[in-house]
Amino acid sequence: MASDRSDGHLTLYLVRHGRTVFNDQHRIQGWADSAITDEGMRIVEATAEHLASIELHAAYASPSGRTLTTADVIASYHADLEVVAHDGLREFYFGDWEERPEQEIAEQLDWLVLFQDVLAGTYPGFPNGESARTYLDRVTGAFDEIEERHGAGENVLVVSHGMTLMTYLALNGQFPRRALGNASVTIMRIWSDGTRSIEVVGHDPSGEGVAEPEIPRR
Repeated sequence: MASDRSDGHLTLYLVRHGRTVFNDQHRIQGWADSAITDEGMRIVEATAEHLASIELHAAYASPSGRTLTTADVIASYHADLEVVAHDGLREFYFGDWEERPEQEIAEQLDWLVLFQDVLAGTYPGFPNGESARTYLDRVTGAFDEIEERHGAGENVLVVSHGMTLMTYLALNGQFPRRALGNASVTIMRIWSDGTRSIEVVGHDPSGEGVAEPEIPRR
């Protein structure tokens, strides 16, 4: 049962997974998976150390290997913190385009337009992939479930993917200026009256992560 929400706020610590082999190769990585690189793991450790002083009451992660690995490293700094895998936190499924070079999509589609169409729920999906409507329903369902399970005074870790976390932020009124970096930390507070306050967006505790490109505005 969720905690009393009569006052105070629930805090979500949103973390993108560590940098992977496919990230370095600029390959599309939705449901496809690849290992976190040695450098990526070093930055994940920096994030884990940054969050070590926070009392985390629960932890959720996408079931992808890269997210579970990231979450497990963070959880290792917190006694008895169990990471719960949640299918709804998976990345967007690109179907037949999985593992292909990102440049191939860029040559045919504007990434910003694609993201806007996904947020609007109108994108039909890549061949054999999932539609925007299916994606939005599962992502919002996952976060709704997490928010219902936890309440005021609790700190909850959520480890997911770049597009999924950006979708959640955009649906809550915060369209990031830049794509979220690997192992970055974003903090959202949810108050008892439903008000949401985003305190930090895409903080890189290591200061050494790969800088993500700025997102154009239209």
